[in-house]
Amino acid sequence: MKQIIAVVRQEKFLEVKDELIKVGCEGMTVSEVKGKGSQGGVRESYRGSNYCIDLIPKTRIEIVAKDEEIGLFIEAIKKGAYTGNIGDGKIFIQPVENVIRIRTGEEGDGAV
Repeated sequence: MKQIIAVVRQEKFLEVKDELIKVGCEGMTVSEVKGKGSQGGVRESYRGSNYCIDLIPKTRIEIVAKDEEIGLFIEAIKKGAYTGNIGDGKIFIQPVENVIRIRTGEEGDGAV
């Protein structure tokens, strides 16, 4: 099993979610986050004062998937999140040692 963590543009989240559902992703955890990367920030003006917003609002999607699903889920995220511009996001993949379903006590792939 692996955990996929994707950080994407907020406006692309619905497209990413739809693509994931199309390929059979049944569950995900979604958080609104702020971050700083190669996008660098946004310069804005408010009441005559210029300022830079360093931390850009993003959407973080977390999915735990079986090894055979990883490729499908990654391609779905890439397809839904792509704009071709700086700030499209990142995908992180890390191993998951175990999953336990609290209600039944079931463990491993069956609990995903």
